Amino acid sequence: MRKIGFLILALLFLSITNCSKKSVEVNTPVIDKTLNLQGTGDSANDILSNDEYSGLLIEIAYVKDFRPRPNTIANLTEFLRERTFKQDIEVIYSELPSPEEESLTLEEIAQLESENRTAYNNGETLAIYIYFADSPAEDDDEDEGLVTLGAVYRNTSMIIHEATVRSLAAQSPFISITDVETATLNHEFGHLFGLVDLGTDQVNQHEDPNAENHCDVEGCLMRAELQFGGSSNKGILTSSKTKSPIGLKSGCSLSGHSVLNLLEKHAAKGSAVAVPLDAECILDLQANGGR
Repeated sequence: MRKIGFLILALLFLSITNCSKKSVEVNTPVIDKTLNLQGTGDSANDILSNDEYSGLLIEIAYVKDFRPRPNTIANLTEFLRERTFKQDIEVIYSELPSPEEESLTLEEIAQLESENRTAYNNGETLAIYIYFADSPAEDDDEDEGLVTLGAVYRNTSMIIHEATVRSLAAQSPFISITDVETATLNHEFGHLFGLVDLGTDQVNQHEDPNAENHCDVEGCLMRAELQFGGSSNKGILTSSKTKSPIGLKSGCSLSGHSVLNLLEKHAAKGSAVAVPLDAECILDLQANGGR
């Protein structure tokens, strides 16, 4: 009789355990990453307006000792609130080990993202991933003063070459790391906003004919001479809108001295060092759901 009772209790225990396992499996959320793996500019309206997403979650992944300055992130959130309708903005941080590479290609950066990114679009919240690297871009030419500070390569993905940013800032006694970080982040977010003609149509023609997706207006944040991120395609990704190959965006080179000169001019005038968008770029953003 005792054996029968023990057998019943054992079967009951196994039944409860199996039910518990099934319950866990059913409730495990499935993350849909496809909405964050589109072409640059494909989410411009989603970022600018609150039609689809009212919240913005920014995941900042950084190599140890290369975390961006707190004032930089404060400047970024202010810029986002000024140009978009997103008021619910959350920033989370993730410290990562160094990949220990002398330089990085965007293909390598995209691989690092796939291994480490945790924030993806969820409900009414749109997620953006920014990686602050301790390595320069592969195509940099320091002898010619041509360096890549940052680049966008998907609709919600961005790379900031923090080591290069700090090296550039150290060349001027008038410009801080925060100044260069802010200019770089704002410029790259301009591309995520769809500027120039990169998912956000132009109201009036102002794209530089010699520099794709950059502005031809003097002093604009998206000015061609301030090409922080690139425009060459490698046929890896496909635009969700056109279904045509758009590739990972390669970091295009810029003159580091031109960035410093522009920031120093703003500082000399006693104005805020942050470089503004011009009236034409703002008009484009307003026509696509922004402020």
